[in-house]
Amino acid sequence: MLTPKKKISKKEIKEDALLTAYAGATTYYYENKKMVHYALTGLVVAIIGILIFVNNRKASNEKAQLEFAKVYSLYDAASTEKSQFTAAINGKPEQGIIGLKAIVDNYGSTEAGEIARFYLANSYFQLGQYDDALKQYEDFSGSDPLLRASAIAGIGGCYEGKKDFSKAAPQFEKAAGVLATNANTPEYLNSAARCYGLSGDKSKAITLLKQLKKDFPTSQYARDADRFISQFSV
Repeated sequence: MLTPKKKISKKEIKEDALLTAYAGATTYYYENKKMVHYALTGLVVAIIGILIFVNNRKASNEKAQLEFAKVYSLYDAASTEKSQFTAAINGKPEQGIIGLKAIVDNYGSTEAGEIARFYLANSYFQLGQYDDALKQYEDFSGSDPLLRASAIAGIGGCYEGKKDFSKAAPQFEKAAGVLATNANTPEYLNSAARCYGLSGDKSKAITLLKQLKKDFPTSQYARDADRFISQFSV
């Protein structure tokens, strides 16, 4: 007489599947123990490396902030004495101030280093060293949208200073489009219109001046827009 087959429960099926999977994993581990150890070691080393990188970057940013705070007084003083821009660029080692250029060279990959780069570019620009300023403005990669817009406008300013109005105009226009709430946007639009006009594209200049009047009717630049529109319409 045949013995009836025992019905296997769902629980037993699940347990059997788990045991099979566990057995497979255990077999794989022992067969590939060395490779697994290498992989785990590599993962640990990568995690440690990331933590060291983040901590070093934080420390570098704090150091850059400290150095920038020291040199900013020289930059600020340049508003009344233009020669101070040179001091801001090169620093005053005898006073423990390393200067904007050295901050950028040493900490340019940090946020504080990028802010120093922006002020370095401004310093070169104020001294009429447009090629040096242009390089720093183009290399700027800070996260602040106001500074990004200003750096793009700085590129336009450099090209305008070099009398290359056809390259200056689109940079000013680009700067105007970075941040709608930027208080400097009317100035950027005005500068773009001016440079388009000087480059011979009077139609584009008029279009931007009309946009300036429409979007920023209370700005000082909007009040002068009609006069420039008349000039460019001749």
